[in-house]
Amino acid sequence: QVQLVESGGGLVQAGGSLRLSCAASGRTLSIYRMGWFRQAPGKERVFVAVINWSGNSESYTDSVKGRFTISRDNAKNTVYLQMNSLKSEDTAVYYCAASRNFALRSAGSYDYWGQGTQVTVSS
Repeated sequence: QVQLVESGGGLVQAGGSLRLSCAASGRTLSIYRMGWFRQAPGKERVFVAVINWSGNSESYTDSVKGRFTISRDNAKNTVYLQMNSLKSEDTAVYYCAASRNFALRSAGSYDYWGQGTQVTVSS
């Protein structure tokens, strides 16, 4: 089993920045990819970004390209999501997820999930 704990969410004004963290524990050697998803009220959970646990490959949804950066610190078993130039439409609960295989943008292909952290962007 792998446990994931997100932190770093909060309230920020449009144009501001936040950095989310996701600390992994347990059988972290089984992790191949780590992803971030978000879910706005009344909407489905959608893909935001993904990174290989080795850190040599990243992918983003189009709406956050150039604004968000996913990174990892293997020594700390932690993945980060740096969010800049935040917009009101970025408001959502952000979830960290871990996959033991070649998961990319489909939430169903991830094996473990964190509890989520709220990000609210005021306009």
